[in-house]
Amino acid sequence: MATIKNLIKKIKAKLGFHGVSDVDVLKAGNTAYDGVLSNTAFPNLPFPLPVFRQALDSFSALIVDAEDGGKKSISAKNKQRAEVIRLYTLLGHYVEATCNNDPATFNTSGFTAVIKTKTAPQPLAPAKFSSIDRGPNSGQTVVKVENQNGAVAFDVHYALEGTGGVPGPWTLMTLTSSKKVTISGLTPAGTYQFQVRALGKLGYTDWSPSMTFIVA
Repeated sequence: MATIKNLIKKIKAKLGFHGVSDVDVLKAGNTAYDGVLSNTAFPNLPFPLPVFRQALDSFSALIVDAEDGGKKSISAKNKQRAEVIRLYTLLGHYVEATCNNDPATFNTSGFTAVIKTKTAPQPLAPAKFSSIDRGPNSGQTVVKVENQNGAVAFDVHYALEGTGGVPGPWTLMTLTSSKKVTISGLTPAGTYQFQVRALGKLGYTDWSPSMTFIVA
């Protein structure tokens, strides 16, 4: 049984910097430094704060030096960027663990919390068959529905056409995947109508238009 503690989502700091500019990395680092500086909510930092200050100041200077495009300057700047991110990440994990999952306390740290948003389920596209073919034996048909994201199952039903092309009783089968399925026990030389619908989180789609197939 889930406890109240398990139901509370843990606050996570946004720590990724892939594709983030050097200036924005520096800005994030300075904001975090200012947030934990003299902050009584975070008394036991994972490293002396002056170490972080020195790393940030060095990175700032190297950003300027690298503007001339020199390989050595750029290499030194990139190396210092990695060090700033390493210290920032250590500090972020410490803040996560020390804030007691209290948003107000976390927000004083200068870090930004990761916001997880749930995507609302979307209606499925109309279901359809990928193929309807003859089976290996007389009275068999092999059907394959077209797969689609979000579908958890498919209903296929089929009926033998009677006089004037009017379908007789429908036979229903439920498929849990879009793999090919062999249907047996059909009337040889009979004309059948096939329809399919998909099941998603919002319910079933409409039945597809009928596809006719003459069984061998």
